Amino acid sequence: MKNIIFIAPPAAGKGTISEYLVKNYKYEHLSTGEMLRDEIKSNSELGCQINELISKGNLVSDELITKLVEDRLKDLVKGKPFILDGFPRTLPQALSLDEVLKKYNITNNIVIYLDIKEDEALKRVLGRVICAKCKRTYNLNNENLKPKVEGICDDCGATLEKRSDDNAETFKVRFETYLKSTKPILDFYKDKNWLVSLEVSDNLNELLDKVINISNKNEAKND
Repeated sequence: MKNIIFIAPPAAGKGTISEYLVKNYKYEHLSTGEMLRDEIKSNSELGCQINELISKGNLVSDELITKLVEDRLKDLVKGKPFILDGFPRTLPQALSLDEVLKKYNITNNIVIYLDIKEDEALKRVLGRVICAKCKRTYNLNNENLKPKVEGICDDCGATLEKRSDDNAETFKVRFETYLKSTKPILDFYKDKNWLVSLEVSDNLNELLDKVINISNKNEAKND
């Protein structure tokens, strides 16, 4: 199966899709959000700086994110498919990632753009909760994505938490930033013939089928 680079605004569903691919197709999930949150939880000086940026809806520097991603990619078992979730978010990041992929001879890549309307994305953000232990994502505003027991993870029984940046004010900044930075990235991957766009709806199973089909069959020209 192909390596997948997800490009999507907040709450488009890339985390939920990634969880499914990891569980059923043995993908390695590389989430820059998780990398950054782990650094924040370490209470390091860098973690405090990152926390301040993220809490305001701003982006961390391209150099820092690229370094985090490169360190993870070079340690992957060769041939194991991976998902890049949350990176790249700017054209400079996309160009840097291209160099990293060439450096480690990582081919067979596809870019999937999840297109979602702002009002639907906000609804999802306000209902999102995440397992503190295994990081599974749930949504209280979607009957199909609610936990079986309120506040408890179905998989490991740990407590569910709401991310500090999942609020309307921060979401607006994040979404506007996303819109400004995304078009050049989409154009870049379209020119490389890597890009596939999918419209997001409430039918999760249908969306999953499309992603799996793309990963299995769609030809991506890596140059």
